[in-house]
Amino acid sequence: MDQKPDRGTATPPAGHYEIDPAGSRIAFATTHLFGMLPVRGSFALDGGTVEVAEPLTDSTVRAEIAAASFDTGNKARDEQVRSRRYLDTDRYPSMTFVSERIEGDRLIGALTAHGVTRPVTLAVEAGEVSAASFTARASVRIDRTDFGVTAGRGMTGRHLDVTIDVTCTRRR
Repeated sequence: MDQKPDRGTATPPAGHYEIDPAGSRIAFATTHLFGMLPVRGSFALDGGTVEVAEPLTDSTVRAEIAAASFDTGNKARDEQVRSRRYLDTDRYPSMTFVSERIEGDRLIGALTAHGVTRPVTLAVEAGEVSAASFTARASVRIDRTDFGVTAGRGMTGRHLDVTIDVTCTRRR
C-alpha cells in the first residue's frame, strides 16, 4: 500500500531517484523593452538524477535542461533567443545543474549554460514525499550576463527568476 503524500518538510527515503521529464517543469519570468514588459516562459528538463543520502547533506542532484526548449509562446522571440546571438543552442544544446552540497533549504551547485559554468544557489521549498517518489520546488535568480549571454542590453531582461518543479521516481 502506498504511503500518503507528506506536504511539508518530509525527506524522501535514501536511494537513487530519476527526474521525470514529463512531470517536471522549469518556468521563468523576466522583462524586455527596458524592463517595462513582462515575459514568462519555460524550459524542458531532459532528465537527471537525485541521490538521497544519509545524512541528507551528502545528497547529490544532476539535471539536464534542453536549451532549445526555450519557449515564451512568441515564435519570433523564441527563435531569436535560441540563435547564436543569445543561447546559441546549436553549439550549446544542454544546460546542466550539478549540486555540490545541501545547506538547510538551500541546494548549492554549479550551472553550466552557454559553455560557461557558474555557482548558483537554489532555494528549496516544501514538496510531497511518498514511498516511491517525491516532488520538490526550487527557485533561483539567474543573471544571463554571468553566462556570456550579453546581447540585447536594455531590450532584453538581464535576470531570469526561475522556478523548478521536479518529480523524482525511486529506482533503487
